[in-house]
Amino acid sequence: MKERVFKDPVHDFIYVYDKVILDLIDSKEMQRLRRIKQLGISYLTYHGAEHSRFSHSLGTYEVMRRILDKLSRKGELPLSEEDKLLCKVTALLHDCGHGPFSHSLESVFGGSHEQWSKDIILGDTEINQILAGISSDFPKKVAEVIDGKYHNKLVVSLISSQIDADRMDYLLRDSKATGVTYGQFDLDRIIRVMEINDGSILFRTAGMHSIESYVLARYSMYWQVYFHPTTRSGEIILKKIFKRARILCQQGFDFYLPLCLRNILTDNSRVKDYLKLDDAFMFTVFQYWSHSSDDILADLSSRILNRRLFKRIECGITDEIYEELVILFNRLGINPDYYLVLDHPSHISYDYYQPEDEHSKNPIYLEDKQGKINELSQLSDPVRAIAGKKQVMYNLYYPRDMILSGQGEIYDKIKNLLSISK
Repeated sequence: MKERVFKDPVHDFIYVYDKVILDLIDSKEMQRLRRIKQLGISYLTYHGAEHSRFSHSLGTYEVMRRILDKLSRKGELPLSEEDKLLCKVTALLHDCGHGPFSHSLESVFGGSHEQWSKDIILGDTEINQILAGISSDFPKKVAEVIDGKYHNKLVVSLISSQIDADRMDYLLRDSKATGVTYGQFDLDRIIRVMEINDGSILFRTAGMHSIESYVLARYSMYWQVYFHPTTRSGEIILKKIFKRARILCQQGFDFYLPLCLRNILTDNSRVKDYLKLDDAFMFTVFQYWSHSSDDILADLSSRILNRRLFKRIECGITDEIYEELVILFNRLGINPDYYLVLDHPSHISYDYYQPEDEHSKNPIYLEDKQGKINELSQLSDPVRAIAGKKQVMYNLYYPRDMILSGQGEIYDKIKNLLSISK
């Protein structure tokens, strides 16, 4: 087909040469991703974080296309034409199953976005029809790549590994959108030093410092952007909204609840229900719920709409302050199930290879001019410092506005425990 070009803030231009890719881009399931924010509720922290899952999906496709082109030009790519197309298609579709607010509500909507992606790819959808037009088993192959079960592990590792097309795009894209510099690294250099050896990806040792920058970018982005306390507060409130809505639905409470959302909350959802959900839909629902006769649902919904988030204090792993606060909140009639939350996000930025652990992630390998291959952390001091280490942040979230507005002995005790005075 004639070349199609998309102007992109990260990659400058995104090139499409395959009609099937263009048809998939134009499918209604992919267009839905324009209405889902890539970083969920992070716009409450970084006001520029308004980019969509659609832009990331296009970007992941472009990174994959560049990798395949580079390796093909050098004659290093042991893939059939069908597997090359499979790589590009999967890169484009890998996030088609994301729901409203992306990762923030995965647990609410009953399953991971990967499972929903597979359901969409294999279901009665435009995407499925387009893929089946390539071959009857092509949708199944795409689902297998997303599931990590495709027989050609090189195809899987190009889209899902310690360093892949997906991660390289979202780090650069999220960094640019939020206005931070943590996620920047030299993408072109990494692609230039990429090689295939015995069906596996490795990198020339000459590019080690670019790989270091990538690993450290991922480390910084998780702790400075993805796990930012303000963002976590918004995510907590989102989950509490749906916890309350599910309970009210089970109790037969009369409130605004579209059928597709009712099916989600009662675990009767199907792909066609799920595909009706996007950020705009949910904001409309929150507008209705902010006027609900249920005080908790109304308050939590208005907090998301108007950015009245919970505040936090750092706490220890077994901080006794939480149990004491639960008692005091109950005495005040403030339900701690919705207004008092212990949060402990954790992450491993580089899953260091451990030979005795068969479940450890495939590591990043470097090859020197003599053909010797080493795992990245054996050569890099900064990567060794974080390799395999699970880091955890412990925070306690609470509605500071409620506490500050209250008067009396119990409120004073809570203020003292939380060390707040104004």
